[in-house]
Amino acid sequence: MPGTVAAPRAGILSELHSRYETVREALSRIDKAAGEMGLPPVSARLTEPGGTGQRRGPEAQYLEIFAVSIATHHMLIAEGVKPVAIVGQSIGELWALAAAGHLSVEDAARLAVARSQVLSRQNWDGKMLAVGVDGRRAESLAGLMNHPDLVLACENAPRQSVISGPERLIEQVERVADAFGWPSLPLDVPHPTHTPAMAQAARDLRATTPRVPYGSGRWRVRSPWLGRDVGDDDPVDLVAGALTARVRMLHTIRELHAAGADAFVECGEWPVVTKFVEASVPGVQCVVPLSESDPVEAVRTLFAETADVGRFRSRLPAPSSTGHGAPARVRTPATVAAVTVPAVSAPPAPPATVPASTPYAASVTYAPVAAPVVEVPVRVAPAAEVLAPAAPVEEVPAPAAAPVTAVPTEAVSVTPPASAGLDYDSVLAELRTLYGDFLGYPADLLGEDDGLESELGVESLKQVVLLGRVSDRFDLPDLRANSSLLTVGTLRRIAETVVQGRAEAAA
Repeated sequence: MPGTVAAPRAGILSELHSRYETVREALSRIDKAAGEMGLPPVSARLTEPGGTGQRRGPEAQYLEIFAVSIATHHMLIAEGVKPVAIVGQSIGELWALAAAGHLSVEDAARLAVARSQVLSRQNWDGKMLAVGVDGRRAESLAGLMNHPDLVLACENAPRQSVISGPERLIEQVERVADAFGWPSLPLDVPHPTHTPAMAQAARDLRATTPRVPYGSGRWRVRSPWLGRDVGDDDPVDLVAGALTARVRMLHTIRELHAAGADAFVECGEWPVVTKFVEASVPGVQCVVPLSESDPVEAVRTLFAETADVGRFRSRLPAPSSTGHGAPARVRTPATVAAVTVPAVSAPPAPPATVPASTPYAASVTYAPVAAPVVEVPVRVAPAAEVLAPAAPVEEVPAPAAAPVTAVPTEAVSVTPPASAGLDYDSVLAELRTLYGDFLGYPADLLGEDDGLESELGVESLKQVVLLGRVSDRFDLPDLRANSSLLTVGTLRRIAETVVQGRAEAAA
């Protein structure tokens, strides 16, 4: 299940809400808890086709992310999926605990709000930065600054890490990364976490949050920051501990895959954790139902395909050391059922992302960070499947340190600026060549309306690099900061922006 991700689109749960009683009940329970805490209901904005309702504040955003994750989880269960394990990234671990039945939906909502409130009270001037390198180099990069609060916060994939730390130091880290030619992208999160700077907020959460009833749960939950299954662990302590801990999504994915997981279902709106899974374990099955035109059909198709292949069996014969089940991490994708998993050492071979599952106590599923939860479907009986959670979008803290004045900031030679009189066709032709050479695609196969990420699979960090090259080529420095070209990027939109930018420059 995803952790801190962007606020969901209005109306995203309209179909699931009208189709499943369990979804309606879960959303009603979240609304009830929100009302008791003086917050507006979240279900109206997520279920009304017209997209009415305004989201307000970080607390509402967290509850909306939770609503999307838990609703997707209930849809999966209603369609016959039997999650083997549930994994969440960052706060997504809280969603996973609720999905697994470790604690109630209402208590999960209250704890999410309490977490947000202590972070807002601390009001830390921090920031998180995704960097396109492995964890070892990202940790070394953060260490250059020699600041205790600037740290490697998340290891998401073989070539994506997150650094968390004071904003002024993160800006220096970004310049150093650029000098080395390492792509980076600031993360738009309400509360940067996973750094020692959050120690005070963690203490406040433990001291002020009422303890809630909890149990072993129906499914296993695997925790990326604990590195083990969640057993008889107090939810308040789990959420507080994660605020200062590093999220090791990459290691969790590989462990689950080594244990037999071969399919992941993300319970978020967009592919976040599944991107980490695909990068860590090529060839596994990843599905993000809510990003499909027909979410239910996407799940049924995966169910049918896994049924044809046969049962996914866990290679782990014994239960976890706690005897209670696998720990779940909350972060940014879909909900997943968790199954107790014994300690598994990550294989040195290629990264793995989908945990396999077997009958109740022998298999593990993994859900990604920052956030969404993922479920892994596995055939456990004639009519049952297991879903492995997608890894949440974790936030990665980066250590802060002394200013970096000795590192050059000009690492890439800039092509001479283009002339002002550019027409759309000539710009599009140049973009096709530039993007095709970088991605290894024939230029004539790059459609002007193809979604760079949704259809061509160009991840956000690569898009940052490419936008930088476009910016240099056409002498449009403001182009780098145009985030809309990353979220819904197509060559048509970029070409039109370049033409308009050059025209304005000429004027």
